[in-house]
Amino acid sequence: MSTPPPAKTKLFSRSTWSEWKRVADILRQETVGGVLLLIGAVVALVWANSPWSDTYTAVSEFTFGPQSLHLDLSVAHWAADGLLAIFFFVVGVELKREFVVGELRDPRKAAIPIVAAFGGVLMPAVIYTVVNLGDSSALHGWAIPTATDIAFAVAVLAVIGRFLPAALRMFLLTLAVVDDLIAICIIAIFYTEELAVVPLLLALVPLGVFTLLVQRRVRSWWLLLPLAVVTWALVHASGIHATVAGVLLGFAVPALKREGEAVSMAEHFEHRWRPVSAGIAVPIFALFAAGVTFGGLDGLVSALSEPVALGIMAGLLLGKAIGIFGTTFLMSRFTKAELDGDVAWVDVLGIAVLAGIGFTVSLLVGELSFPAGDERGEIVKIAVLCGSLLSALVASVVLRLRNRHYRKIHEKETRDADQDGVPDIYQGPRPGEDPLG
Repeated sequence: MSTPPPAKTKLFSRSTWSEWKRVADILRQETVGGVLLLIGAVVALVWANSPWSDTYTAVSEFTFGPQSLHLDLSVAHWAADGLLAIFFFVVGVELKREFVVGELRDPRKAAIPIVAAFGGVLMPAVIYTVVNLGDSSALHGWAIPTATDIAFAVAVLAVIGRFLPAALRMFLLTLAVVDDLIAICIIAIFYTEELAVVPLLLALVPLGVFTLLVQRRVRSWWLLLPLAVVTWALVHASGIHATVAGVLLGFAVPALKREGEAVSMAEHFEHRWRPVSAGIAVPIFALFAAGVTFGGLDGLVSALSEPVALGIMAGLLLGKAIGIFGTTFLMSRFTKAELDGDVAWVDVLGIAVLAGIGFTVSLLVGELSFPAGDERGEIVKIAVLCGSLLSALVASVVLRLRNRHYRKIHEKETRDADQDGVPDIYQGPRPGEDPLG
């Protein structure tokens, strides 16, 4: 008796209702966060190009903090190193949940977005490197176009794709989470110039105590917050970018529920800190990271013609699309995975282009690549903004057309159900149905 061949894994297949509800809740929050992030960036651009641009520079460069602890940082550095650590803490918690109880716990499902994320990092880096091959100093920015801004991308998708299959939204969210993990590793490995071993070893002490307390389900902020701050300060003093401390603290939070718990510790912390991240930390970072003076149309054209700018824009717009779509196609072509019947390849292409919206982490890597005073730092900001805008516009055209297609399907199914007199009993998200309801 012959054994049946193993079933193929469906690309973008449907998930459980609890998983869909969690993703829907995240989408609501990320949409609001994306809008606030956009407002922060617009305010920064207007302020930096207004008659009060000197005030913007003065506020950004205003320094405060204890010098003895090497924390006498400018406002812009406090936003990038301090507030952004909150964003990466939420990312760490989210990653822990995804790998323990989320979509990434299943190796067969996890392989697809993980491979696509690596493709979406590798191809932009290759394109940037090829464009800037003749300038060794410019090559320091190879990682700038590799990041996807989850808040911006999800916000755009929520506006233009209400009737798109919910599986595409799940794919974008999972892809962006893995992308964030890769970005964290890149920052820790490639953008640490000098490593001070003693502060790094000392950071393990408060991190260990924090881990012990959260594993014992201690939720007292007056115990956990000081430990988190000390861990952050010691990691910052070690030379590793301080946002890595946020990820390590997020990884320490348990993702499984114990008997008698209504929600896990990871859900509790994510619920508490995501509004702080999306509503305060990231918008303030955008306010002090996106402020660049264009110098008129001639200055803008001149900046965008630089190889660094061309590499970043080509990496975001073309590299992300080619890397994500190409690796996803190869996975379906040469493995047991196949595209779900409710999704077309043009939908995947639209999501791949949308992933070219790189803002928060791209700007952060840009600051790490080119130190203050390097004119390429300003070019990076302009290129990231323009590349992200181009990706959003192209993806909007593609996905808007597909959204109309799925809306017609949704309307037809609704009419057929009404004519047949069949009650609309929920069986999970259907093609073209918004999980937000």
